Amino acid sequence: MSVAEGEPAAGAPAVGSSVLLEAERRTTGRGARRRHAPRPGGAPGERRWLAWLFLLPAIVMLGAILLYPLIYSIVRSLFSDTPTGAVRSFVGLHNYGAIFTDSRSLQAVKNNVYWIVVVPTLITIVGLIFAVLTERIRWSAVFKTVLFMPMAISALASGITFSLIYADQPTRGLGNAVAIGIHDTFSSSHPYPSVHPRDTAVFGGSPKAGYTTHQSYPAGSPVLLPVVGLNLTHPPSSTAQATAPTSGTGISGVVWNDFRLGGGGKPGAVDLGERGLGGMPVQAVQNGKVVASTTSASNGQFSFPSLNSGSYQLRLPSSAFGQPFNGYSWLGASLITPAIMVVYLWIYAGFAMVLIAAGMAAIPRDALEAARVDGATEWQVFRRITAPLLAPVLVVVFVTLAINVLKVFDVVYVLQQVAGGSAGVADVLAVTLFRDFGNQQYGLASAIGVLLVLLVVPAMILNIRRFRRDQT
Repeated sequence: MSVAEGEPAAGAPAVGSSVLLEAERRTTGRGARRRHAPRPGGAPGERRWLAWLFLLPAIVMLGAILLYPLIYSIVRSLFSDTPTGAVRSFVGLHNYGAIFTDSRSLQAVKNNVYWIVVVPTLITIVGLIFAVLTERIRWSAVFKTVLFMPMAISALASGITFSLIYADQPTRGLGNAVAIGIHDTFSSSHPYPSVHPRDTAVFGGSPKAGYTTHQSYPAGSPVLLPVVGLNLTHPPSSTAQATAPTSGTGISGVVWNDFRLGGGGKPGAVDLGERGLGGMPVQAVQNGKVVASTTSASNGQFSFPSLNSGSYQLRLPSSAFGQPFNGYSWLGASLITPAIMVVYLWIYAGFAMVLIAAGMAAIPRDALEAARVDGATEWQVFRRITAPLLAPVLVVVFVTLAINVLKVFDVVYVLQQVAGGSAGVADVLAVTLFRDFGNQQYGLASAIGVLLVLLVVPAMILNIRRFRRDQT
């Protein structure tokens, strides 16, 4: 059988056709690569001008609300102000120097340093503790929700709420109610804070030093110690009808409120309706030294049966007087900054806990269980495995909180409104900026704003780099 012309013999390779196919493949491949090869960093078929077209409105808006104000603030910070806020003259970096020389601005800088050192660290630690504990309880989701709820409350509402908690006048807030309850549990209170001597001829002294009789009393003579100032409308349960002392061995006497409701009676004498001060400490003093102590009964009587010779002065010590513990001035000059930090901790502890708990959920459980099987304690598991694996998350939480702390304003401003004269003690840079702007000191306010940007930018760059590193 003959072979047709142009056709290869059986079993022979089709050289012509294979060459044509290879040439066509190479030609179309080069064309396809030229037509469809994606640009570096782009998607196939991407038109960059179209992407820029869609991004243009956002770029214009960001430039209008971010870039232009930033540039204007930098320029404005180099000029001084007239009393009406108009530009006066070029002063260079004088406004920046004023931040660190003016006493109020310098106080704000110091407070910002305290905030950046204390608050992010404290919140990160508390969030870590909560995240670890929530893994060991049944209703962990409920617990996390309750702790995260303050983040859903506006800072204004949080500030107003804590202003009521910190209140000490005219009514007592929750903070002082708890503080007084704890104090009175572990420390005895003054039994008669409002009581004082009726007659200075009998006593001398003060509530802080105690009251001591001018006269010395010999053994066997009854002693009358009249005082006034007892709350007769609601008398303490430790008081009862006073009873006059009788002569006997040692020194005996009575301390009582020498006044009764409705008046009447003889001054310096125990009358019907006058109440003895039970539980009143009484000291016998000789040559300036306390030689014996006792406590009066509910009818006011007391005695020193062992003092059978000599003469003694009697003293009502300061422990029986003085005002009772009424709590702390949480928004006073010494406590206002820590008190506001507690509010910030209350708001952001749940935020830190949620982020750290998410990081803990990604830790391989096999590693934890293997360590426990090998005999490691829970503290060793946490220190050697959990903490190192959580380090990137803890850094992100810390840096994020540091950025927020540098810009803190609302909570500080709200609580300062009820702080009275101590308001300026808690100033931070953002509050100082707001105040200077309101006082038409635009140059100084602009300098503070630029300083805040310079402080925040490094932390933001660090956070962005860590996010990118985690994605690669």
